[in-house]
Amino acid sequence: MIKLTVLYNQPEDPAAFERYYAATHMPLVGKINGVVKAEVTKFLPETDGSNPAYYRLAELYFESPEALQKSMESAEGQATAADLPNFASGGFKILAGMVG
Repeated sequence: MIKLTVLYNQPEDPAAFERYYAATHMPLVGKINGVVKAEVTKFLPETDGSNPAYYRLAELYFESPEALQKSMESAEGQATAADLPNFASGGFKILAGMVG
């Protein structure tokens, strides 16, 4: 199993991020064939009330490296990746790794 992880930095406007993420970006993610499971996390403030190191985390699971590559090279995968700069105003990191 392969996991694609997207770490989102703190956005300039969290409310705008959340609206766009729910209404536009996640429906794009839902169109990517080959995703076995998808999980998203919104991080809580640190114990002192400050912002956490990252704002959100998205994890997409695929059966194999080949399935990940095929999915991300598809029109739906390309559209989803191209959409990231439209709302992730604080920047983001993308990582891929083996599960287990």
